[in-house]
Amino acid sequence: MDLLQELNKAGGFKNLDLLAKQVVEGFIAGMHKSPFHGFSAEFAEHKIYNQGESTKHIDWKLYAKTDRLYTKRYDEETNLRCHLIIDNSSSMHYPELKSYSIDSLNKIAFSALASASLMHILKKQRDAVGLSVYSDSYDFYSPEKGSERHHQMLLHQLNNLVLSKPENKQTKTYTYLHQIAEKIKRRSLIFFFTDMLQTSVDQDKLFDALRHLKHNKHEVILFHVFDKEKELLFDFDNTPKRYVDVETGEHINLYAENIKDTYKIAVSDYFEIIKLKCAQYRIKYVEADITKKFDNILTTYMIERQKFG
Repeated sequence: MDLLQELNKAGGFKNLDLLAKQVVEGFIAGMHKSPFHGFSAEFAEHKIYNQGESTKHIDWKLYAKTDRLYTKRYDEETNLRCHLIIDNSSSMHYPELKSYSIDSLNKIAFSALASASLMHILKKQRDAVGLSVYSDSYDFYSPEKGSERHHQMLLHQLNNLVLSKPENKQTKTYTYLHQIAEKIKRRSLIFFFTDMLQTSVDQDKLFDALRHLKHNKHEVILFHVFDKEKELLFDFDNTPKRYVDVETGEHINLYAENIKDTYKIAVSDYFEIIKLKCAQYRIKYVEADITKKFDNILTTYMIERQKFG
């Protein structure tokens, strides 16, 4: 299915809801290759049976096909509360694109479409979802709800993120994570999309804020969003270029080859610190390369959803 048809080349997404649905359907179609074999087309209307629960809602037909026990879900059930957090600082709008395709997304568009895809699954599972967006201020907050009106409002907000072009918007992520943590009162699954790029990196403050997100027994998944080829491997041709810090406006002229090795070591070391700190604080770290598909995002959701219970 050509997802390109669903993108508005003038900027933003033409139909984000439909595009998210197609992403999820493509993921489900490929699930026969995954550990979730048998739990594909049916998964949105079922949950795994937990020992000690009543057996009256077990789907025996599905058991016959999968050899695993699932129970049917009902309209009044809302078993999960999920909160999406998106970093909308200027660096998240890299690379600057005039049009988008499924193979050509910048960091904010990748985060928006990934979030919409998660919302599509949550909606089918009748779960509640909320959203927080921050840049150099706490730009948007909506608590967890499950209504269709709420779903459409969040989709509209995600689309606006892609259309926004924040100029020189720096952020102190830790400031807003503390504020967001105070707002999420009931135990939730928290998905955080960020490139972890700070104008002034105060790592202790940043990781203290991430740890704060875990209070009230929340489960936190950090989707580290970046362009692996450019931002980690620094894969640019060796012609002189001007490299501009989109958050401060500062720039430097240089040949990529002259600093490539030093750059890769510095960035790799920083990414490794992020991974180790997440492991230390029991935060799930997931690499989210914007040049790859969304399977890693949705598989992570499936695993964490089943563990959340």
